[in-house]
Amino acid sequence: MSHGPLLQLAGILVLGVLAQWGAWWLRLPSILLLLTAGILVGPVTGWLHPDTLLGDLLLPAVSLSVAVILYEGGLNLKLRELRNIGGPFLLLTTVGAVVSWIIGAAAAHYVLEFAWPVATLLGAILVVTGPTVIGPILRHLRMRGNVAAILKWEGIIIDPAGAMLAVLVYTAIQAGAFHQAVNEATVDLCMTVVVGSVAGNINVRLPRLFAVVLGRKEFRRVP
Repeated sequence: MSHGPLLQLAGILVLGVLAQWGAWWLRLPSILLLLTAGILVGPVTGWLHPDTLLGDLLLPAVSLSVAVILYEGGLNLKLRELRNIGGPFLLLTTVGAVVSWIIGAAAAHYVLEFAWPVATLLGAILVVTGPTVIGPILRHLRMRGNVAAILKWEGIIIDPAGAMLAVLVYTAIQAGAFHQAVNEATVDLCMTVVVGSVAGNINVRLPRLFAVVLGRKEFRRVP
């Protein structure tokens, strides 16, 4: 039995821990060393090939990891923060996202000489910042106040919004019709919202239900 896949999986964990420890020791954002390690073991040395290692499980594994990251980031959001940052946050996730999309698409077309469909898709993908990038930077800079709250909210909310934009653009390119892409993306978005809302409510209510049930059982045990 070949131990290559096992060694690669163990190597990923070891490199991740070492990158985190090195970032703490050098007082750098952890995302810098994590990206550097990933590039070195992937494209540079060719030691790790995710497609070969995980095969058909690559996309589900990445999707699950992103879901866990967004879930963990969402737990840190506080609705009361929106009272002070609502306006800038809304502009940053709407107008700012559109501006980033346009600039990214134009740069991909005129600088990298990509065709407009591919450049538009790349611009949509680059809209996303994500909590994996913003979070370590905020922790490293130890930012507080409204600026930190705006960046935290933007990094978490723009991730699913940018993903939906990328899916919309990709569907439009594949279908060749914008209205069909909008319909498909709308259906997917509604399904995501419904499933996420149901799962969120279950996650919130289950601990309370268990607490009530356990409380009643303990109450019955009291003579």
